[in-house]
Amino acid sequence: MQVTVYLVCSSTLTPVERTVSRPKAPTDGARLQAARALLSELQKQPVSAEEEAGFSSAVPEDVEVTGPRAGDAADALRLSVRPDDLPSFALAQLVCSYGMSAALGRTHAVLLGGPGGDVSHRYECSDEVLTHPDIAQNTSWGGPLSRKG
Repeated sequence: MQVTVYLVCSSTLTPVERTVSRPKAPTDGARLQAARALLSELQKQPVSAEEEAGFSSAVPEDVEVTGPRAGDAADALRLSVRPDDLPSFALAQLVCSYGMSAALGRTHAVLLGGPGGDVSHRYECSDEVLTHPDIAQNTSWGGPLSRKG
């Protein structure tokens, strides 16, 4: 199936189409599987044509994603690191790839939390984030939302 991920190109985020395999037997729910597939694509090195065109990814290879835990909103995703501890470009890539994903609802935003007990925050994939991904850690464009889902 076709998915869109956001890669870094000339200090902005640009959508890139990728083909991923459909899971044979869903075990974790479609939403979490889609989030994991997008994360996996962001962690891969760009293919040669993408690399030649100047595309790259800042998403660390060791980041993992899980679904919401007790008390989270039903659509929250939890990362293995605090979102604000990621490099700003990596956070922006995740926010836009998740927020613009048809499989995740194309809400232009995503609820992300880290591994600790902190509340998940809403991060928006705005035009400003697409053109200035470095703002991910320098501004408070994610605010806490209610834990009720």
